[in-house]
Order: sequence, then structure tokens, then C-alpha cells
Amino acid sequence: MAGENTQGLTKKDYMGAKSTLCTGCGHDSITSNIVNALFLANVNPYDVAKLSGIGCSAKTTNYFLNSSHGFNAIHGRMAPLATGVKVAHSGLTALGVSGDGDTASIGFGGFAHLLRRNLPMTYIVENNGVYGLTKGQFSATADKGTRHKDGTENPFETIDICSLAIDLGCSFVARSFSGDNKQLTALLMAAMKHHGTAVIDIISPCITFANNEGSTRSFSAVKENLNPLNKIDVIQPQEDIKVDYDPGTSREVELPDGSKIILSKIDEDHDPSNRLDAITKLVHARESGKILTGLFYVNESQKTLMEELNLTKKPLRDLNEEETRPSESVLSDIMQDFK
Repeated sequence: MAGENTQGLTKKDYMGAKSTLCTGCGHDSITSNIVNALFLANVNPYDVAKLSGIGCSAKTTNYFLNSSHGFNAIHGRMAPLATGVKVAHSGLTALGVSGDGDTASIGFGGFAHLLRRNLPMTYIVENNGVYGLTKGQFSATADKGTRHKDGTENPFETIDICSLAIDLGCSFVARSFSGDNKQLTALLMAAMKHHGTAVIDIISPCITFANNEGSTRSFSAVKENLNPLNKIDVIQPQEDIKVDYDPGTSREVELPDGSKIILSKIDEDHDPSNRLDAITKLVHARESGKILTGLFYVNESQKTLMEELNLTKKPLRDLNEEETRPSESVLSDIMQDFK
């Protein structure tokens, strides 16, 4: 039937409740792209665990996938919750939506260790640089020197989600803008197919508290300073590889399910397997006041937490007594280790 994906579902089947966010909020644009990416990537909604913490971003998970598993954690605890979900049932597709406060402030520790462990999940940061639920104070990701609507200037250095993630060992790191539908949908599709932790830092201007002159996260400031690093196309396993890209070089990254990411050169040739080059480009962009977007780093060969710990692929709830109880010889060996 026309309008259906390989799951036999329409895009409507991936939608959720009506948004209650401020009219014009960038987060709603992100939701639309998540719905589109899930549909195009042929994800089974019943196999998804959508997770969130606290903040405006936490509302997003209510606006897509009515038929999936879901859990709204306490503030800053989405990362540990996601770890528990994947350990208990590695077969679920974990999709987390967090905010700049939920990730880079109160949830910073959990976020850092999730990256180190390479937990297989898509981790979306809806980044507006302010605390939208508590009247717009600067968050840890706010740019130094950016101004609040009341004229206050942020005196502190910013935490760059992407350069931090690469440094901590994250195996897929990207940034996009809530208003760039083509790039964002492609990045989300690629992230959902990635083998390990996929972090997408999405600049999402706050229409209420950060859309003033002097703010580096207003819609006009973000659009003026966006600097795409590459053009991205995702080719599904069943599709012919036909890519329309700007003249110049292109790079191909094959994902575990046979799909491919095609990265086409725009301003410069970027090797997404080079961690140092990715961090260097991010630092240079930040120092020049530019917002670099695109896929910065990807490593499909890095072992995940499940592989490192040799965890069972069978959900813990489905293991019977015989499978969970060690044999007498195994138990004896364990006890010997304690002597």
C-alpha cells in the first residue's frame, strides 16, 4: 500500500500526543524529524524503548511512538536508566531524548560513563543553552558572552557536547540544527542503525528565553553562523546506491545492517574516522563563533558494553532458573576466587 514502509506502517503510526510546548519551539521540529527518521528507517515501534529525564526536552518523548515502551526518569538520570534497559533487554532499540541541563549539568556523570561504555543507543540532546522550565537561566552549554533577554551576559566557558563526547570515546558523534530537516533526518536514521552510542547534539533555539538580540542561540544567530561540514545521505540495504552530492570527494561508511552513510564534501574534506581532526575542527569553529554541523566522528568497530561484558542477548525476564543458576562446578570456581 502506498505510504507504508517495510513494517507495513504509515508515518502516522509513529506519531504521539499533541505538543504542549511553546509555539515555534525548535523541539517540535526535532520531534517531526524523529518521526520521519523512524518511519524511513523501518523501525518497529514495539521494539523501541524511548527514554527521557526532566526539562522541556523530556516532553518530546510523549510526542512520538504511542505504541513503544517508555520511561521518564528523574532529572539527569536518563543515561543510567538507558544502561539498565539495555542490560536487561539488549534487543530493544533505545532512543533517549535529553536536554543541555539534563545532560551537561545534573546528568553529566551518567552521560560521561554511558559514552565510555559505548552503550548501543541513540542519545539526542535538545540543546538551547537555557533552562526553559525555570525561566531561562544559562545552562552549561551556553556560549561564553551570550546575552539573556534581561541583558545578563554569560561569564562562563561553554561545555561542547560533541568534542566532549569524542574525547570520552563515543563511537558516533554529530551535530545538527532543529531547522535543517534534510540533514537532521539523515543523521537520526544513521544514528539508529549505529552499532554503539550515537550522540546527536541538536541546536534548538528557545523561542521564549533565547530569541533576543545578543543571544548566540537565537534563530537568526544560529542560521547566520551555521557551517555544515558534510552533506549526508543514508542508503537502506534494499535501495540502489544513487547519491546526489556536490562536486568533490565523498566518503562511504557501511553500517552493521548493510545500510550506508554517504558523506559528501561541502567546504572541506573531512575524515569521520579521525578523532583528533574532528576535535580540532570543533575547537576552531567554536573559537570563531561558528556552529559546525554534520557527522564528526564514527567508529563501527568499537566494542559495545554488551560485547565487553559478554552479556546474553536473551532478555533477563525470559531467562529460566536453569539458565540463571550457576552449576555446582561454576559456583565452586567462583568461591575459590574469594579465598
